[in-house]
Amino acid sequence: MTDLPGRENDPNENPFAMFGNPEQIAAAMRQFADMLSAPQSAGPVNWDMAKNIARHAVVAEGDPSVMEGERRQIVDALSLADLWLNQVTTLPSGVTSPQAWSRSEWIEKTVPIWQKLCDPIAARMVETMGGSLGSAGLPAEAQAMAGPLMGMLKQMGGMMVGSQIGQALGTLAREVVGTTDIGLPLSDAAALLPGGIASFSEGLELPADEIRLYLALREAAHHRLFQHVPWLRAHLLGAVEEYAKGIKVDVSALEEQLRGLDVSNPEQLQQALTGGALLKPEETERQKAALARLETMLALVEGWVATVVDQAAEGKLPGAAALAETVRRRRASGGPAERTFGTLVGLELRPRRLREAAALWQAVEAARGLEGRDAVWGHPDLMPRADDLDDPESFVRGGVELDLSALDAERPPSAEKPESPEKPASPERPEDSEGDDR
Repeated sequence: MTDLPGRENDPNENPFAMFGNPEQIAAAMRQFADMLSAPQSAGPVNWDMAKNIARHAVVAEGDPSVMEGERRQIVDALSLADLWLNQVTTLPSGVTSPQAWSRSEWIEKTVPIWQKLCDPIAARMVETMGGSLGSAGLPAEAQAMAGPLMGMLKQMGGMMVGSQIGQALGTLAREVVGTTDIGLPLSDAAALLPGGIASFSEGLELPADEIRLYLALREAAHHRLFQHVPWLRAHLLGAVEEYAKGIKVDVSALEEQLRGLDVSNPEQLQQALTGGALLKPEETERQKAALARLETMLALVEGWVATVVDQAAEGKLPGAAALAETVRRRRASGGPAERTFGTLVGLELRPRRLREAAALWQAVEAARGLEGRDAVWGHPDLMPRADDLDDPESFVRGGVELDLSALDAERPPSAEKPESPEKPASPERPEDSEGDDR
C-alpha cells in the first residue's frame, strides 16, 4: 500500500474524512449542479430546478411506479366512495377520472398550483435577496457599480428560493395521500398515492381496503366542493395572494445570515438552502388578517368534508371513527411536511378549528336538512365567519336569505376575484391557538 502523505500509514484511517459527510457533500453538490444546469427562469422561481430537487428527494427514498393492481384498487375505491357520497350531499360528483399517482407524478401534476401560490411570495423574497446579496457581497466602493450584477444576483436568489421550494415539495410528496391533504385544490383530478396510503396506514390495525376507502371518501368529498362551488378555488388561492401582498422580509437578519455563509462549506450551504433561515418572512398585521380568513375557510371546508364522510361511512366502515380521529389529529397538528412549507412561505395550511366547523355544519343540517346545509356554499356572502364558529346556533337562527341571482348578476361566478366584499369589520375571534382541542 502506498504511504499517504501526512498520515501515519494507518490502513483503517479514512483519507477523505477531512471533506465531511459524503452524503451531505453529494446532496449539496447535486443541488449546486442543478442550479448550474437549470435554464434561466422567467419568473422569480426556477421551477425546473425545484421539480428536479423534489424528484431527487422522493426517488432517493424509493418511489416505485404504480402497479396495475394498485391502480385498479384506487380507481375502484374512488368510484365506490363517490357513490356513497351521493346519499349524504346534494352536491354532484366531482370525480370524473379517478387516478393513482406515484410521488413523482404528484410533484409534476401539482406544480402549476404551487407556482401560483409561491410566485407572489417568492418575487418579494428574491427582490430583497438581490439587494441584500449585492450589499453583503461587495466592497463599499464597488456597490455603486453593482447595477449590471443585480440581474445575476436576483437569478441566484431565485435559484435559492427554488431550491427550498424543491426540498419542501419533496418532503410533502413523501407524506401526502392524495391531492387535497392541505385543503387547497392542487389538481382538477381526484387521485390517491399508494405510497402515501401505505405510510398513513403504518401502525393502524385496520384492514388496508377500509383505510383506502376512507381516504377515497375524503378525496372525493373535497372534489365535490372544488368542482361545484365556483367561487371557492379563487377564494382560497386569493387569500394566499393577499397574504403575499403584505409580506416583508427581515433585511437585517437576512444580511447577517448571508455574511456568515461560507459557500465553500457544503454542509453549511446545504443547511442554508433547506433550513428556511434565509427566507423566513416577518409576520405583519396584514398577513395575520389574511391568514385568519384563510384558516377559517380551510376549517369550513374540512368541517364539511368530515361531516359528509362520517355520514357516508356510517354502518359501512367499522373503523371510520378511529380513522376520522387519526385524520383530524394529523390535520390539526400538522406533520413535518406542513411545517417545512410553513417555514418556507410563512403559511401553515391547516384548519385549527376543525371541531367547531364540523359542529356548525351539523347544526345547519339539523335545522335545514342536507339541501339547506349544502346551499350555504351557493355564495361566499352566505358563508359563516370566524365568530360563527363560536356560536353555531346563532348562525343557524340568524341565517340571512340572499337573492343569489341578484348577487351573481353583480359578479359572475367566473370572475377571478378571490372573495366577496367584506362584511362590516368585526374583530376576528382568536383562532390561532395550538391545535383545535379546547
